[in-house]
Amino acid sequence: MAKIAVLYDAGQAVLSTFDRDEVLQRILAIARDYFHLEKSAILLLDKQTQQLHVCSQIGWDEGQDKSQVSVGKGITGMAALKKQPVYAPDVSKDPHYVCTARTTRSELAIPLMVRDEVVGVMDCQSDHVNHFDDETVDLLILFSTQASIALENARLYSLERQRARQLEAINAIAQQTASVLDLEDLLAKVCLLIQQAFQASHVSLLLRDEDDLVLRAHHGTLTPKIESGGRFPVSSEPWLRILAASVTVHETNLRDRSLAVPFYEESASRMCIPMVSFGKVLGVLVLDSKDPNGFPEGDLPSLESVADICATAIQNAHYVERVKQLAYVDGLTGIFNRRFFELRIGEELDRAHRFGTSLAVIMTDIDQFKSINDEFGHLLGDEVLRQVSSLFSQHVRKIDVVCRYGGEEFGILLTQTNVEDAMRVAEKLRKRVENWQFPGVPRSVTISAGAASFPQHGATRDEVIKAADQGLYAAKQAGRNRVSAVSLSRGTSSAGH
Repeated sequence: MAKIAVLYDAGQAVLSTFDRDEVLQRILAIARDYFHLEKSAILLLDKQTQQLHVCSQIGWDEGQDKSQVSVGKGITGMAALKKQPVYAPDVSKDPHYVCTARTTRSELAIPLMVRDEVVGVMDCQSDHVNHFDDETVDLLILFSTQASIALENARLYSLERQRARQLEAINAIAQQTASVLDLEDLLAKVCLLIQQAFQASHVSLLLRDEDDLVLRAHHGTLTPKIESGGRFPVSSEPWLRILAASVTVHETNLRDRSLAVPFYEESASRMCIPMVSFGKVLGVLVLDSKDPNGFPEGDLPSLESVADICATAIQNAHYVERVKQLAYVDGLTGIFNRRFFELRIGEELDRAHRFGTSLAVIMTDIDQFKSINDEFGHLLGDEVLRQVSSLFSQHVRKIDVVCRYGGEEFGILLTQTNVEDAMRVAEKLRKRVENWQFPGVPRSVTISAGAASFPQHGATRDEVIKAADQGLYAAKQAGRNRVSAVSLSRGTSSAGH
């Protein structure tokens, strides 16, 4: 009866807390104080790697507290494999014995079971041969069931607390991203919030751009192997699988994969989650960990919820961006309007000032456009405007900006370009328009243009545009269908027709 009372007291002790570390300490304290064991340990099982990890021990030799034991290896590994106690009354005669303390002479390993599943092993050792009699073994087995329940309760409690923290984090991410409408600010903030909430080593956001995924933002502690803006073909793995089926890919051990996509130097595991909005995959949320198996499978639902929030926020930011673009687009021609032209020339002038580069402006309009409207009607006049806009857009660089400045007048902004090159571009455009056959217009349509550059013709937006306008005026005065630039001495030089 006394031993049953001891067992009851021991069970109450380990079941009276939900803190896992405290449960482990109490189990070992009971092994020492109630069962007089100077050497004991609790090893918990990692189901994915099938490794037993020492979580707490007393009496083991220095350095053994960090060891891992494979299922099936050693006395403890055999207990986990067989799902039943394994006793070595004389370890020197047992082929499975793995030494953790030089003075050990006998060892008893009892699997810790929850619903017929092994969660760990309680390892008991003695300095005496055949130390554990049948009664002691039976009591330790009974105690191990209470220890198993206590550890499982602590795990579930920790899991619930973690889920509560994750729900709070998800709510915070939803609230904080809902008010951020600038896409670049949003992406940076999302990476920061997720990295903090889910304790990932690094968080990255890849957005789809035609046939590529582009690394748009990242935040964390790992060393990047690719810069922001890096591109990955959507036809390569794992992206093809993620995008085609909208599935999450969990890479548990990147160090074993020579073909793993190189994101970060120290990355050992990764979770790649598609960001889906209205059935369309906008990109991929990527979490990297410096540890193998760094992301428990139980985190997946929370992370997928976060990915959904990100997708919605990104979609909102895209929508706001499109609304802004509509404010800067001319409704008739589909090219940018004067408001956008003035915004961009201000930005490019600031950049040119900072880096000591040049930029040029071409101001051009359609010659005698009023007579086209009067002779052929406004509908045909509108079509001429659209086709001239299209010709301009097709025959300048992608980095250049073509705008409808007002009426039949256009402004073209050429970055890192001097006035001589701007004159050549304007002359090329003049010839294209002159030689273009406009449907319904039985005669040639021509343009006149003026060019000016920073810093040659001015240091401010107004000065450069004024100089280009003066060139346009000079081209008109000289007979139209030509290109001119105002010299610094206020004369004009012209090229073209």
